[in-house]
Amino acid sequence: MKYGAMNFPVKPVLNEVKEIGEMGFDYVELTMDPPEATPQKILPQKKSIQNLLNRYKMEIFVHLPTFVLTSDLYESMRKASLHENIEALETAAELEVKKVVLHPGYVTGMGKFVIDKAKRYGLESIEAILKKANSLGMTLCLENMFPQALFLTQPYEFREIFEIFPEIRLALDIGHANLGGDRNRAIEFIQRYGYRIGHIHANDNFGKEDNHLPIGAGIIDFERIIKSLKETSYDETITIEVFSKDRDYLRLSKEKIAKMWESQ
Repeated sequence: MKYGAMNFPVKPVLNEVKEIGEMGFDYVELTMDPPEATPQKILPQKKSIQNLLNRYKMEIFVHLPTFVLTSDLYESMRKASLHENIEALETAAELEVKKVVLHPGYVTGMGKFVIDKAKRYGLESIEAILKKANSLGMTLCLENMFPQALFLTQPYEFREIFEIFPEIRLALDIGHANLGGDRNRAIEFIQRYGYRIGHIHANDNFGKEDNHLPIGAGIIDFERIIKSLKETSYDETITIEVFSKDRDYLRLSKEKIAKMWESQ
């Protein structure tokens, strides 16, 4: 199993990669978001990023832009959002990235009243992003969303996606799966699609907000989820997606998850 951490895009990328490397992670999941981690800022730092990755013997994966609107009813918004994703993919290719994570589009505004239309736009955007990822030799992992996104939040919603797009894999966000209900849906995701999981995000919460708490600080039963994952023979990547001011909690969360994994 490989353990990674995500940069906080408000902070300079090189500082983030260095801190993650010094904590002993196997890879950095580079989220390409403003203000500090856009393609325009990353590309001029390509050589420095690669030098740091080599120094710490780390790999790099990419999380495509988070706060874009690929399901929006405005065609101009969708085009701009798609452009940001394509540009991020091309930058990822420059960094020799082989695995990327995609947030499917949020359904916002009037899209809530024509949900089928908004979801259709979202699927069209996923298809275009997948086509580009395939052309660059990258594996695209589609993340399950939090309920407010109104799109690809429930396990059953992914059945059609996996039938239409056989190359797509699931990026299982355990924190997202704990929101908006009385049970964590991660087990159902694993039981339905264990064979399609290509990436994991691990963080804790209390079932109401996407807090990105340290492992053990919320109510998620990680031991049960890890046991279920191991039963599928999953052995790829887990990003510890913990955003706390004190990064000791990030390191401690990695140690907790690794200990659980090894003891199952």
